[in-house]
Amino acid sequence: MDQDMRDSMMGALENVIDPELGIDIVNLGLVYDVELTEDGFGVVTMTLTSLGCPMGPMIVDMVKTSLYELPEVKEVDVKIVWTPGWSKDNMSRYAKMALGVR
Repeated sequence: MDQDMRDSMMGALENVIDPELGIDIVNLGLVYDVELTEDGFGVVTMTLTSLGCPMGPMIVDMVKTSLYELPEVKEVDVKIVWTPGWSKDNMSRYAKMALGVR
């Protein structure tokens, strides 16, 4: 997968807003990796802010919906991982400022 496709996928994922925090999952640092095979199978490796996140299933559905908008993506698998664990250090400067986190 080339860098342009990776950028397109990450750009699409910036449209996925965490319903509780109001910030997109990319700037929150929840997305660890994206991959796309030549036949259009996409894999998103990501985490959630907490193990029992009640919005997890909704966020996964939004991830799939956002990536299906890219014509190159035919199928999407979202892998939720807990290692490495998420922390506020994963957040972009923008997300930290928006949430008042130092």
